[in-house]
Amino acid sequence: MDVYLVCGSKSDLGVAEECKNLLDSFAVSYRMFIASAHRSPDKIDEIVEKAEQEKVKVIIALCGFAAHLPGVIAAKTTIPVVGVPLDSSPLLGVDSLLSIVQMPGGVPCAGMGIGKSGAKNAAIFAIQILALKDQKLRNRLLAYRKEQRDKIEEANRELSY
Repeated sequence: MDVYLVCGSKSDLGVAEECKNLLDSFAVSYRMFIASAHRSPDKIDEIVEKAEQEKVKVIIALCGFAAHLPGVIAAKTTIPVVGVPLDSSPLLGVDSLLSIVQMPGGVPCAGMGIGKSGAKNAAIFAIQILALKDQKLRNRLLAYRKEQRDKIEEANRELSY
């Protein structure tokens, strides 16, 4: 197993689709869980233990409100953790973003942007980590980047200026 996706609640699954779609397109194996740092802390322990046993390479944690999930997971493992803040609170995800990026020194957690773009970038970041030791995956990543550049060039060709 390469990646674990952990959502703070069932309502986060829609945003997690962005991660799943990219991981699927790169043929990266993943497993998905729902666990709350506050409501199911024992489940977090179970997930981290399973991740260690399965030699998971990256954990992506998506959550809103206080967004303690990525930090709690990061505190329990040396597996790289990528946090994706969600805009489920009255503060539109700014609280989640700050909870993820304001980790104390010594317990790192990568933080992405709020919402779907952050989820997409979390998957790409995980793929970049995995590609460090997988040349085929690196080649697919390079092709993906070229495809992105080509789309911009195509859009420019369509403009008449």
